[in-house]
Amino acid sequence: MSHGLLWLPLLLVFVLLTALGWLERRRQHLFREWAEGSELAKLDSCGAARLVDGLLTWCTFEAGQLQEQGSFVIKQLELVELLSLHSGEAPLTEESQGACRLRLVGGGDQKDLPFADAERARRWIDELMSRSRCEL
Repeated sequence: MSHGLLWLPLLLVFVLLTALGWLERRRQHLFREWAEGSELAKLDSCGAARLVDGLLTWCTFEAGQLQEQGSFVIKQLELVELLSLHSGEAPLTEESQGACRLRLVGGGDQKDLPFADAERARRWIDELMSRSRCEL
């Protein structure tokens, strides 16, 4: 009987990992449908973002759905800054890695787009600035 009880925690861990895997698969499936036809898209632990017809939209995965968090018209983009995710207005250096946010400034508006990876955010800065110039 005691040997059977030793397997119970492993069974619970297996059930938990299966449930988490199912949630991640659902998140990726929702993202694929949401991002279909976009020019630029990303999915990470901070959320999802897509660029469609000059409109950048981002959302988070909550309660089994993608909840829109904000949007920005790229043709109004004047400046993109790479900032720390949690440290106020601290800019990131070239060596910095990890979670960050892009501050999008333009048209009298500013929005923050969160990223889980600073390297990917740097690539997005180049893409967004080149696309904003094409929109002008």
